[in-house]
Amino acid sequence: MTNILSNTKSSIQADDLNNSTSINVPDHISLDKWSDSGFDWKGDVASTSFERMSALLTDEHEQPTLHLEANLYRHNNVLHLAFKLNGAIWLTCQRCLQPVEIDLTDDYDIALLDDESQMRLVDSEQDYLLLDEIITEPAPERLLPFKKLIEDEMLLKAPLAPKHDDCEMSVEQFGEIPEEEESENPFAALASLKGKL
Repeated sequence: MTNILSNTKSSIQADDLNNSTSINVPDHISLDKWSDSGFDWKGDVASTSFERMSALLTDEHEQPTLHLEANLYRHNNVLHLAFKLNGAIWLTCQRCLQPVEIDLTDDYDIALLDDESQMRLVDSEQDYLLLDEIITEPAPERLLPFKKLIEDEMLLKAPLAPKHDDCEMSVEQFGEIPEEEESENPFAALASLKGKL
């Protein structure tokens, strides 16, 4: 049995009223409830709903919504969080300081390991996390930080110094640039001493 949340008007949260087509991503998923049966979630979300990502976004361009489809499932007795992200964000170009579009579209799959002994059950190229390292909040049930994990992957996909492919750095010159005076070669004095010694 899987839980499917879709983008319906009844699921729009109060703080998303400024963007009526987006819904909130759940902060956590109860592993005690969903790790064996699976969990599916999909919807259109505002990039500004991710706190750390929001700090990087430019306010000079409207941010489009991102389409997210996520799936918590088991394979070879290992829990996986897979999700597909479609969409782009607008950041500030570090050369011209104008908005630049960054595509975040990609498929992600992270193995969530109970302990290091499960590493042998996943491919060597598989991304993985240890559940003990990501579930840090004490609670009566194990809560997977669903939204945080998705935001982590988005931040890894975004460039540290975004720039347009064909961007020329904007440089303004103020005043005259002084000409460099030609200085004497420091070895010229040694050359004149060469014959005298």
